[in-house]
Amino acid sequence: MVILFVFNFIRRAWNAPVSQTDLERGLKQLGLNGQTPLIVHSSLSSLGNMSGGANSVLHALERFSSTLVMPAFTYYTLVWPTQYRNADWPATVSEDGPPFRADSPVSRDIGRIPQMMLERSGALRSMHPALSFVASGKDARMVLGVQTLEHPYAPIGVLEAMDGLVLLLGVDHRSNTSVHYGEYLAGRPQLERWANTQQGVVRTYYPNCSAAFNAIEGSLQTLKTVEIGKAILQVARVSDVVAATKRLIANHPEALLCSYPGCRCQNIRAKIRQDGIHPRRDLRLEEWLGERRIVEEGSTRQEENPTWRVAKSQ
Repeated sequence: MVILFVFNFIRRAWNAPVSQTDLERGLKQLGLNGQTPLIVHSSLSSLGNMSGGANSVLHALERFSSTLVMPAFTYYTLVWPTQYRNADWPATVSEDGPPFRADSPVSRDIGRIPQMMLERSGALRSMHPALSFVASGKDARMVLGVQTLEHPYAPIGVLEAMDGLVLLLGVDHRSNTSVHYGEYLAGRPQLERWANTQQGVVRTYYPNCSAAFNAIEGSLQTLKTVEIGKAILQVARVSDVVAATKRLIANHPEALLCSYPGCRCQNIRAKIRQDGIHPRRDLRLEEWLGERRIVEEGSTRQEENPTWRVAKSQ
């Protein structure tokens, strides 16, 4: 413990601190101005010695976005009921996870910044038991409210419709969930999974892994990059990420799938070779857009999804 403390002290002293002002300067260089919705995938440690930690990062991101969205995934809630077992399930599965709650901590590999955002007063969280999102700002409730068990990545569709941006803060495209939304529209097969809730076990759908997603970078037309501290920050339009994903898969149906033996990507690959791909319409987004038109035209109808709710994180 003493050795670890000394190591961390030396590491911080050696690395020049990164301030909130430094981060805001970088966000401005990327073209962010606080008027656009932003979905962020992040690594706090990538910045090095960040003054103020995750809180300073969140303050900067909130200043430079109209609505701030982050994944708040809880992979540990997945369960593996034998009565629903599919052939594409892993041969060895983990023990059943705890039921999802509005305050369930995010999975460790999602990062400290989304967890800190979840703990802040005023943040909202969608109630997907494995693939929830957390959001704050002008349109947080609207973005999160479209998510369903059948369509976990529906919030990405709303962000695309709002001309939102995706920011990769110290991570690469392997963390870019907008690619998964593009895969959904391109018609890539999804995998049936089950997750634990306080009301019981529910069925949802899960994508392939993201280990090969960096191959998309050369296809992005709006990508901008800046370096802050030790971190590389990249920003692109969500619509650009989605369109590039659809093009890649249309030309090569197995694009962006990894080649690791035993990965669920191999199950997706087998399904594609057997059944092909069948592009999808986002019916949930079309419904949402219709509701928005009614509201904008002065109707008193309220945007509601009675089977789904958005919860305050605290």
